[in-house]
Amino acid sequence: MSKPIRVAIVDDEKNIRRSFEIILKPHGYPVETYASGEALLTALKKGKAPEPEVLFLDVLLPGLSGIEVLKQVKQQYPFIDVVMISGHANLSMAVEATRAGAYDFLEKPLSKEKILLILNHLQERRHLQSRYASLQEAVAEEYRMVGSSPAIQKVIQQIQKAAPTDSKVLIMGESGVGKELVAYAIHQNSTRSEGPFIKMNCAAIPEELTESELFGSEKGAFTGAVERRDGKFLQADGGTLFLDEIGDMSLKVQTKVLRVLQDGEFQRVGGKETLKVDVRIIAATNKNLEQLVEEGKFREDLYFRLNVVPIIIPPLRERPEDIEELFHYFLQRYCLRNNRRLPGVQKEVLNVLKSYHWPGNVRELQNLVERLLIFAEGDEIRVTDLPDFLLQPTFRVSEIKPGSKTLAEIRDEAERAYIQRCLEICEGNVSKAAQLLGVERTNLHKKMKALGL
Repeated sequence: MSKPIRVAIVDDEKNIRRSFEIILKPHGYPVETYASGEALLTALKKGKAPEPEVLFLDVLLPGLSGIEVLKQVKQQYPFIDVVMISGHANLSMAVEATRAGAYDFLEKPLSKEKILLILNHLQERRHLQSRYASLQEAVAEEYRMVGSSPAIQKVIQQIQKAAPTDSKVLIMGESGVGKELVAYAIHQNSTRSEGPFIKMNCAAIPEELTESELFGSEKGAFTGAVERRDGKFLQADGGTLFLDEIGDMSLKVQTKVLRVLQDGEFQRVGGKETLKVDVRIIAATNKNLEQLVEEGKFREDLYFRLNVVPIIIPPLRERPEDIEELFHYFLQRYCLRNNRRLPGVQKEVLNVLKSYHWPGNVRELQNLVERLLIFAEGDEIRVTDLPDFLLQPTFRVSEIKPGSKTLAEIRDEAERAYIQRCLEICEGNVSKAAQLLGVERTNLHKKMKALGL
């Protein structure tokens, strides 16, 4: 249950102040009372009492009027909800108080039920605001851009320049680099941030359903259409529509999307009514759209319509300096989410991660961190906790032509590559490399000498 909100009363009548205390204290509300507006403002300024969350303020007061106190409170302490109280309320007074920021108006004689009802409403509203703020913070954290490399900083600068405009954006990059993250960052920093952010993965929806998903459908338009449905374009009206993997969209649907981009108009599948929308389009792809245009698989006019502001996200292997920052970011996030103690990390672990080529990019790194937290033992993540594929040397038997080398030569090359890999991970520390290899330090020295290392 939520903690009762703090309440302050300002009224020059002692019996009114006492009545509030009698009503509120049995319900657990902390109450502070003041005989004048000046007394309240002084107490707030000097920190003599905790800042109230709700203020019941009499209109007619000696010295500063209630309306004047209201204006000062809302200017200096905007998060205090103010309820005006008066025995001589009239419409003009209520209008003035509302314009000055009052939440409600309470008439004398006081009603216990009305007072408690107002406080219940305010308590619930604050609870919902807190939950919404927490959700917004969680979303912001989920979609935060992480990285200090020049490559990712360039992307962030492009986001900052593109976001305030209404221009179409085409985000390009391999799978797992964070194209949706960039799209959402653009939306959140745009004038449409209060509007919806609607996503559609063009590769994940069967071709025959793509049209109805985008434009909606009328009842009976096709088998299974038992009611009218709004599509993604209508859902995104006033906001942003993110079309992910647009290179997988069929030519038929591309033609209809082009019309929406040109005229802002479309019809539901099976419908005749022309609908208009105000939508910003952000598209993304991991394919070469120029090549698809040459092959006749993507409309050239649609490509030019989408490619107004191109943003290319570099793969993780091209910005290894971001790996450590990303690793710790995901580690902290998963520990917080799962109420886990933050483990230490061996320096050699980060060396391994920085030397890996990351075909799955940031998403692969994110999944690895989650896996390590589940399976790593002790209070430190060690090299031995890493999956085997991260420790494999670049030596590949499949690349050797049969008959080109003897078995002894191949064995020596494999051993040399693996020892070199372990030494790289351990930054040349032979003792640590020996531990990683499971051999004695002296034996490793002998092997290194024999292999010319």
